[in-house]
Amino acid sequence: MSQQETVAPELSPKKKVRKEIGEKVAGALADYKQELGEKALATHVHKISKLISRDLEKVIKKREKTAKKERTKKARKARKARKTTKASAKQAPKQ
Repeated sequence: MSQQETVAPELSPKKKVRKEIGEKVAGALADYKQELGEKALATHVHKISKLISRDLEKVIKKREKTAKKERTKKARKARKARKTTKASAKQAPKQ
């Protein structure tokens, strides 16, 4: 019989970011673990990481959208410039 290795499914990029943010925040707030309690701190860290990851996702989407608009704007300008040079070349007098 062959043995199969069970591979854990990879986390989605959104969850990876959320987990990384959670680890960083938990590390930064480790001093407050005694005062708040471990469970309460974990709950707050989870909420914070969710909010920050949502905001990051919105910012990334907005950047992509503006970059796409800029690319299309440049492409339109280039197309228009080619059109005008072709039109002026056709209208040039022949000798």
